[in-house]
Amino acid sequence: MSSRKLSLGVKIFIAMILGIVVGIIAYQLGWASYTTTYLKPVGTIYINLLKFIVVPVVLFSIVTGVVALKDLRRVGSIGGKTFVYYICTTAIAIIIGLFFANVFKNLGWFPKLETTDLVYEAKSSDLSKVIVNIFPSNILSPLVNADMLPLIVIALFLGAGILSAGEAGQRVGSLISDMNDVTMKILMMIIGFSPIGVFALMVDVVAVNGAAIVGSLALVLLVAYIAYIVHVVVVYGLSVKFLSKMSPVAFVKGMSSAMITAFTTTSSSATLPLTIECSNNLGALPEVSSFVLPLGATINMDGTAIYMGVTSIFIASCYGVDLTLAQMATIVLTATIASIGTAGVSGAGMIMLAMVLESVNLPVAGIALIAGVDKIFDMGRTTLNITGDATCAMWISRLEKEKMAKKE
Repeated sequence: MSSRKLSLGVKIFIAMILGIVVGIIAYQLGWASYTTTYLKPVGTIYINLLKFIVVPVVLFSIVTGVVALKDLRRVGSIGGKTFVYYICTTAIAIIIGLFFANVFKNLGWFPKLETTDLVYEAKSSDLSKVIVNIFPSNILSPLVNADMLPLIVIALFLGAGILSAGEAGQRVGSLISDMNDVTMKILMMIIGFSPIGVFALMVDVVAVNGAAIVGSLALVLLVAYIAYIVHVVVVYGLSVKFLSKMSPVAFVKGMSSAMITAFTTTSSSATLPLTIECSNNLGALPEVSSFVLPLGATINMDGTAIYMGVTSIFIASCYGVDLTLAQMATIVLTATIASIGTAGVSGAGMIMLAMVLESVNLPVAGIALIAGVDKIFDMGRTTLNITGDATCAMWISRLEKEKMAKKE
């Protein structure tokens, strides 16, 4: 007899459903103290593993990404414009996500957990202090304390140093690339433990708080998809209309097959050949799309940025934390850079979410609340990611065509 192997996403979803069922039973029987004593430690181990891997993933993946941007020197202005476009749309995406999440939170539609854990308080709301602390005075302190923004600065400087150090930099870059590969293998091992960790944490959360927490999952998904749709219609629609000088409706029709593929496969890399084909059919220059789109699949993660913004506010609400504007600005900055460093493997979005939560001192354990429906988040955010890549390819192609027309 043979059976089809379940995907990790399906396993996590099943674990979440089982956790909810067992948690409701435990809640009805008054066994919350037992789940906290015997099951929650298993979930805590899972959370500790997530926190353990965040520092090497962030350090090595961002350094590797910076080193990969050496292609920008070869393509000159094309690379610079592409990078700025991606950064700007990603920052706008996270702001949109935070906006809608805060609207729903202020309406009182996000829950607050009846947790017995320590009271979590967000980090300093002094924006000037936050900015100063981004630049570390000690290279080891951010590594030891998992202080994410200074860690990102270290990664950026290290990557820049590698690019400017010639042959010596190439040797160091090769070593870090190998370290990144090893870290990704460890990451996959930890992600493989997700079903067990999610089950244990979900049982305890439901046993302590009751079934009301379950309905909030559908709500946070709704918020994320509202933000996805608004970003496509407003940001990408305006980009296509005014930067690419083409009809947004024609653009969506031309990209529909790639968007459907991205929605079903949840992989920007797997969709890349079709994204290139659709973009070229819409009029993108092949030499532009062959550079801009693979680069976008690596560093342009608008959907991931929205996901991090919405889930950060949701988790903060669950733990009774009210984030200030300065703290949300920290989330914007961290999520924008984190989306660039997001590894192209299933489940890596949750690792980057852990990084964003750490940046404002929110509990990483809150990831368990949304891990079971992460696949549904991923379907929308991947579609958004590849669509954003294509809008950039269309804009750059128009600029290059105008340059060539002037030379003739």
